[in-house]
Amino acid sequence: MNSIGLIIKREYIRRVRKKSFVLLTLLTPLLMIALIFVPLWLSSIKSSEIFYVSVIDDTGKYVSLFKDIDNYRFFDGKVSAPASSPEMKEVFATLTITDDLLEHPQAAALYSHKQIPESLSRTVNETLRKQIESDKIASYQIPGLEEIIRESQIRFQVQTIKLSDDGRESQSSVSLAYAIGILFTITVYTFIIMYGSMVLQGVSEEKTNRIVEIMVSSVRPFDLMMGKIIGIGLVGLTQLFLWTILTMVGVTLIGLFFGIGADAAAAMQQGGTAAAGEMGEWMAKLQSFNFTEILLFFVIYFFGGYLLYASLFAAIGSVIDHPEDSQQFMTPIIMILVFALYAGIYSIENPDGPLAFWCSMIPFTSPVVMMMRIPYETPLWQMLLSVALLFASAIGLTWLSAKIYRVGILMYGKKPNLKEIIRWISFK
Repeated sequence: MNSIGLIIKREYIRRVRKKSFVLLTLLTPLLMIALIFVPLWLSSIKSSEIFYVSVIDDTGKYVSLFKDIDNYRFFDGKVSAPASSPEMKEVFATLTITDDLLEHPQAAALYSHKQIPESLSRTVNETLRKQIESDKIASYQIPGLEEIIRESQIRFQVQTIKLSDDGRESQSSVSLAYAIGILFTITVYTFIIMYGSMVLQGVSEEKTNRIVEIMVSSVRPFDLMMGKIIGIGLVGLTQLFLWTILTMVGVTLIGLFFGIGADAAAAMQQGGTAAAGEMGEWMAKLQSFNFTEILLFFVIYFFGGYLLYASLFAAIGSVIDHPEDSQQFMTPIIMILVFALYAGIYSIENPDGPLAFWCSMIPFTSPVVMMMRIPYETPLWQMLLSVALLFASAIGLTWLSAKIYRVGILMYGKKPNLKEIIRWISFK
């Protein structure tokens, strides 16, 4: 046991001191923050270039509908360019309307020497659509029909209320449950692949460099494998913890720098009770989720899933002679994880259905699928049974992998077949 502790310490310290670990730990939160704020920042930047659009309307009923917006300036092409815009050098696009669009929808066309921007196409379509809709309503000659139609357009969304065991009611949210499930599911999926592959790479490199021959002279192969698996797993948890802290701090600082907090406060003051009520409603919905349970089972499934797959990756690393050979062995494992990810996503439609239930019991898919189901109030007995099956399978698979590891780690120059690997497992 002491030797396992020494190997865990060696693996952990050696990896957290690497420049790649430090750079990845620091750059990943910056990338996450950039993905959040850069699109918002770019969307706020408006181009100063003005585009002139000529409207040639043979009917005379549509040209007055087009008003100048953003970077687009509309003018009556049958008259001339407006005197207020002498800087206009050329017409960017020309809209022609040759007939009544209610009777002939194909009578309108937008011409340009360049590809029409989506914003211009959307503006023209929306402007004409509203007028055609108004003309259609007027053609029925029913007094007040437009107002009746407007009042009949009602947006409705049923409230979702969660009842506790003692009968208390609390607001819930399907969209929040989906978001929380997706977040933890993708996190488990990503970390199993990332750090499981790191185990395979570490074992393969030590075998290729013949370093392992020196190590096994003083340490049992099982202790060496377990020390490497646990040490790399702790590195993963450390990195996840640092990523969470740095991302939260970064988002807060950038939000304050850009005045998001001040804007929110101003909106609260201007919006009054409505804004405060909306924020209070979202807070109430968040409180309906048992985050203590979600985080607890996240850690449990992370450890169980990582142990299960890392032992497989360690066994693969001990069998291959060259790192490039690992791809053919990893492909089936990656396919299983990808299936688990899709099964988890499809389980949203029916969290208690057959697909969700059985995939949350199968150890190879349960770490991913169950994290999607937990926000939907999965029965406790199912979660406990799933955890028991996961760790029992992880321990059994670790034992089998250790059998392969102790022989394969010292085997060179020959790629073993399945029959030979089975013989290694039965070897005492």
